Amino acid sequence: MFAWIRSFQLVLSLAVLAFLLVLGGCVSGGGGTDSGPIQLQGAGATFPNPLYQKWLSEYGKAHPEVKIDYQSIGSGGGIKQIQAQTVDFGASDTPMKDEDLKAAPGELLHIPTVLGAVVLTYNLEGAPTLHFSPEVIADIFLGKIKKWNDPKIAADNPGAKLPAADITVVHRSDGSGTSAVFTDYLSKVSSEWKEKVGTGPSPSWPVGVGGKGNEGVTGQVKNTPSTIGYVELVYAVQNKLPVAQIKNAAGAFIEPSVDSVTAAAAASAASTPDDLRVSITNAQGAQVYPISSFTYILIYKNQKDAKKGKALVDFLWWGIHDGENDAKQLQYAPLPADIVKRAEAKLNSITAGGTPLR
Repeated sequence: MFAWIRSFQLVLSLAVLAFLLVLGGCVSGGGGTDSGPIQLQGAGATFPNPLYQKWLSEYGKAHPEVKIDYQSIGSGGGIKQIQAQTVDFGASDTPMKDEDLKAAPGELLHIPTVLGAVVLTYNLEGAPTLHFSPEVIADIFLGKIKKWNDPKIAADNPGAKLPAADITVVHRSDGSGTSAVFTDYLSKVSSEWKEKVGTGPSPSWPVGVGGKGNEGVTGQVKNTPSTIGYVELVYAVQNKLPVAQIKNAAGAFIEPSVDSVTAAAAASAASTPDDLRVSITNAQGAQVYPISSFTYILIYKNQKDAKKGKALVDFLWWGIHDGENDAKQLQYAPLPADIVKRAEAKLNSITAGGTPLR
């Protein structure tokens, strides 16, 4: 009798142990072991890097189970790495071209995050805020205007004391979305630039010295007198460098700001296609800053890893909602409401194995 009871207790104990093991497997992910935080890797544009680093810090505090690293290597590098699938997401300041999209091993989506301004910044002792017309900008970067006191620069800046010093142009040395935005603008306002140089992330610059990343160009201008270069607005502001007012398509000299970049987006809203790939440089409107751009996260519509894909989609959803609150303090313009809705639709379309991730 007692032997039977002891046997029953042993069988019951083994059954309970087996149940606990199965339950533990389910809690840890369906039979595996807990592998720690989800790791996501991104790379690309330097243009939005100050904002993305802020996002990663804030999101990481609220979601310690997700670890996201973003490397600021330039838009060209971001496109190449997402094509090669060596990162979970890429980033670019200009939309990918059709041929680059076709070269990717799957359908890539463009998720706009914020808007920003590409500005002309310079190192010229004693100079006031300078004004530049489109023709003058093109001629400086073509190497046709060589001196700061050139009559064409003086005509845009009556009364300004301009030195007879040589102008040193500073441009990007790496594949850059900022360069693509800037040269896209120059190709729209100068037929000579369009014919001789054209647009793209790595143009053949007629003159000047190179700097890697927005950081490199900013450093060159800050440390070298008589230089002029183009960077994203926040880099000039953080380094206390002057920024020029640019003559827009309506003929007004406009200061780069959140409001003037937002005006560029609003003026281009009707022409924004379904895939959200759009150029908003040289947009029409009296208050428009003419060298404005969206910046994008590049992500595959079909995610190979459901857990990582879900974490990435959730992060991007947070970015285009809560993350927009950080934009203005870092000199970026938040997305317009209609673009947020269209970006939401893109994120809702992302799947893993045919299953939506939101």
